[in-house]
Amino acid sequence: MNGPIGKCKIHCMSDNNKSIIFSRLSAAYPAAQCALKHANPRELLIATILSAQCTDKRVNMVTPGLFKKYPSARAFAEADLEELKNDIRSTGFFNNKAKAIKAAMRSVVEKFGGEVPGTMDELLQLEGVGRKTANVVLGNAFGVPGVVVDTHVRRLANLLGLTQNSDPEKIEQDLMRQFPKEQWTMLGHLLIEHGRQVCIARRPQCGQCVLNDLCPSFKIE
Repeated sequence: MNGPIGKCKIHCMSDNNKSIIFSRLSAAYPAAQCALKHANPRELLIATILSAQCTDKRVNMVTPGLFKKYPSARAFAEADLEELKNDIRSTGFFNNKAKAIKAAMRSVVEKFGGEVPGTMDELLQLEGVGRKTANVVLGNAFGVPGVVVDTHVRRLANLLGLTQNSDPEKIEQDLMRQFPKEQWTMLGHLLIEHGRQVCIARRPQCGQCVLNDLCPSFKIE
């Protein structure tokens, strides 16, 4: 590795290089999109809660039957907790996820008439919903630009010198300042795909990386 990322890296990377990052990743992953299958904001919100520490593929196996069984926010809010836990057991951490889903849907029913709201401020009023989940819903169900900062985005943003922060909200703000608003939602999808396929946490494929000439963390394999 070329050494630790210097303090100036976030400021020294030119706007042109940031544009190159986006264009190269777009070319490498032309099909990048939200992998969670959903038909409406409610379904996406629930799928996002289920996706914590779980693959999107597994979530997509569980949600068709789940959404058929619980066809509304009220149905989830009034679901028997133990039964709901069993319904989502295969996604892992089902105790906490079931409680989170019921709490969020209860808030949707009580505060928003059963419809998932479409603004950040309103989504953050839902019990158990943070900025990451809110940005997933806003960007992919409402078309409202936002940067989703998951573990992949947090790691790659630091490796690329786009941030020096570890706090997701600060990373979100750093990325929003450096990329055009219309790119925010797709930027998250692209970084996530790159983190899954090439810049893998335990075995980064630097030699195959389309960004290795721009990356301050590039290491010769």
